Amino acid sequence: MNTERRLIDPERVDAALDGLGDRSVVEEWARRFSLVADPSRLTLLVCIHYAKEISVSDLAVTAGMTDSAVSQALRLLRAHGLVTAHRTGRVVRYRLADATVHDLIHLVRPHPAG
Repeated sequence: MNTERRLIDPERVDAALDGLGDRSVVEEWARRFSLVADPSRLTLLVCIHYAKEISVSDLAVTAGMTDSAVSQALRLLRAHGLVTAHRTGRVVRYRLADATVHDLIHLVRPHPAG
């Protein structure tokens, strides 16, 4: 079996390989994209982005979800570093922790006019 392949544009192959870099980074981004591919989690991220920071109960009302569904989704988003939480007394508020997700939200859902 011949394992060598004929290249049409070797310099383009080199450029593509240079751009691809470490494949583990691509795999990590695929995992991150799978998190935001879920409509409920993306809704939460968009709401958090525009609220700057928001509690679970307020987020549940805003997103039209139950508190437990929001909490479960936030645990996953937090475990992957997309959101952070901080406590003020008994209230825990969430905010975006990932600048790339922030930028992505601007591409998907620009700030409303007004």
